Amino acid sequence: MTLRRLSLDALHREAGARFASFADWEMPLQYEGIVAEHTAVRTSAGVFDVSHMGRATVEGPAAAERIRSTTSYDVTRMLPGRGHYAFYCTEQGGIADDLFVYRLEAERWLLVHNAANAAPDFERLRAAVDGAGASAREVTAETVMLAVQGPLAMERLMGLLGDAVLALRPRGAVELDWRGGTVLLARTGYTGEDGAECVTDVERGAALWEALLATGVMPCGLGARDTLRLEASLPLHGHDIDATTHPFEVGLGWVVTLDDGAPFEGRAALQRLAAEPPSRVLSCVRLEARGVLRTGQPVLDRDRPGAPPVASLTSGAHGPTLGAGIGMAYLPPALAAPDTPLAIEIRGRALPARVVARPFYRRSGGA
Repeated sequence: MTLRRLSLDALHREAGARFASFADWEMPLQYEGIVAEHTAVRTSAGVFDVSHMGRATVEGPAAAERIRSTTSYDVTRMLPGRGHYAFYCTEQGGIADDLFVYRLEAERWLLVHNAANAAPDFERLRAAVDGAGASAREVTAETVMLAVQGPLAMERLMGLLGDAVLALRPRGAVELDWRGGTVLLARTGYTGEDGAECVTDVERGAALWEALLATGVMPCGLGARDTLRLEASLPLHGHDIDATTHPFEVGLGWVVTLDDGAPFEGRAALQRLAAEPPSRVLSCVRLEARGVLRTGQPVLDRDRPGAPPVASLTSGAHGPTLGAGIGMAYLPPALAAPDTPLAIEIRGRALPARVVARPFYRRSGGA
């Protein structure tokens, strides 16, 4: 199958990108190197081309109510210029996908979907809104989305886009005039650092990429994006969350609104699940020996040698900021408390590990 290429593909090759396939896209995996890019985001600023994410606009007087009818969060309470995390759920309460919803104006919205689920997500959205006082339109191909992340990210963006950048609150969104067009700037991200995600047309997207690199912002690929989000304990759909997991065992009950009475897929199941303690909890595990953690490795109860695994890692990697192997797993509540001793089975050896508080990493002064 032919992989799709990003609109800025030539610029990534010019910057020295090494590529990998991801969700039917040919994506930059790294430029200078995963650790160098990870460190740049933790200490200064990096930019990721995340244009593979699905983007759809919804417009119309009934847009808010129709989006609410298919998402877990009550978006009708959002003010213009704000964004919020949300789920599409199954009838059983599972997480069919996670998404970000931006209310740009009272009757105009932007929804951002995971690349792997972009097509079914858009069909779900269109079925919910079209012909009911609102309409949805897929805009992925005609736009570019860049994530600028790190402690110096907002400063670099202010230098290019103007003073309005620093007035933006977390999860705020504003449309700015730049070089004869519009850049949507949202103070959101997926790295655990401050920064913003920018959505604009392809021409301005290319200009913004080049301008950011000219200010010293480092180009970053999927490799660093994964280690950064794992250190921040942000779940990845298809790994840490999917249709077999529900929001309350992930610790994301705040993404579900049940007090407004509005119907949406999965409401009844989620109401039941909210009323009972979860039988497992997504938890953070840190390796206490040298080793490389990977998705799928068995998690063992260190106090019960020879017993079957209690879980398997949903994500795992080396955490460059922490200097240790880190991973997430769904643990029984009795084993989920911080400081609980565990072990990870790696190539037939049980290496010591321990439950730690979530997230692994929190930026200084971060929310």
